[in-house]
Amino acid sequence: MQMVDLNADVGEGYGRWECGPDADVLTIVTSANIACGFHAGDPSTLRATTAIAAANHVAIGAHVGYPDLLGFGRRFMDLSPAELTDAVVFQIGALDGFSRIAGERIRYVKPHGALYNAVVDNTGQADALVAAVSEYDPTLTILGMGGSALFNAAERAGLATATEAFPDRGYTPDGRLASRKLPGAVIGDPATVARRALRIVLDHEVEAIDGTIVTLHADSLCIHGDSPTAAIAAQQLRSALTEVGVTIGAFTA
Repeated sequence: MQMVDLNADVGEGYGRWECGPDADVLTIVTSANIACGFHAGDPSTLRATTAIAAANHVAIGAHVGYPDLLGFGRRFMDLSPAELTDAVVFQIGALDGFSRIAGERIRYVKPHGALYNAVVDNTGQADALVAAVSEYDPTLTILGMGGSALFNAAERAGLATATEAFPDRGYTPDGRLASRKLPGAVIGDPATVARRALRIVLDHEVEAIDGTIVTLHADSLCIHGDSPTAAIAAQQLRSALTEVGVTIGAFTA
C-alpha cells in the first residue's frame, strides 16, 4: 500500500496579520512546516501554531529561512556559512521551545523560499544548513528537493532526508520550481492541485509549465498554507488520494 505525507507551510502570520487558514489546514495535513520568525511568524504565532499542530497530532517541522520579513524570505541573501548556520540554529531553537511547551518536539527541518531554492545548487549554503541541523539535533530529518546539494550534504553528514513535491506549484523542465513571476508558477484551483497530486503519487511525474513531463518522487506533498484556498485544496487532495487507496501519514512516523 502506498503512503505519502501531506505537509503545509503554516504560522506565517505576523502580529495582528494572519496568513492563511492555519487552524483548518492543521486538521487535514500530517506535517506542519512552521515559520520560525525570520521570514514570517512572531513568538505568539509560533506558540499558537505549535499548540494547534500538537492538538491535532500533526508532526512539527522547523520552516527556516533568511532574515527577510519584508520580502517574506523570497529574496536570496548571501550570508556567510557561519552566519547561516547560526541563523538556522536560532530558528530551530525558537520553535523547539514552543514545541516542548505544547508537549511535542520538532521532527524535521525544511528550508523556505529563496533558501529552499539556493540549497539546490549552492553547496556552501547547503553545508551551512546541514551543519546547523547536525549541531542542534542530528536525529532531525531534512525535508527538501531530491538530488539537491542539500541532500548530498545531508548524506555526507549521516542525516535522514525526505523528498517533497508541490502539486500547487509549477515546475521547469529540469524539475525545479518555476519562478513565481512566470505564468503557471502558482496553481490556485483545488481540483487541479488534487489531480496533479494523484499524478505525482501514482505515476511519479508532473507536467512542467512548458508541457514536458518531469519525473518526481515524493515522500511528502506540500500545500502552501498562505493561499486562501489552502484548506480546500488540502482536503480535496487528501480525499482524492485516499479514494484510490493511498494512505496519508507523516513521513517522520
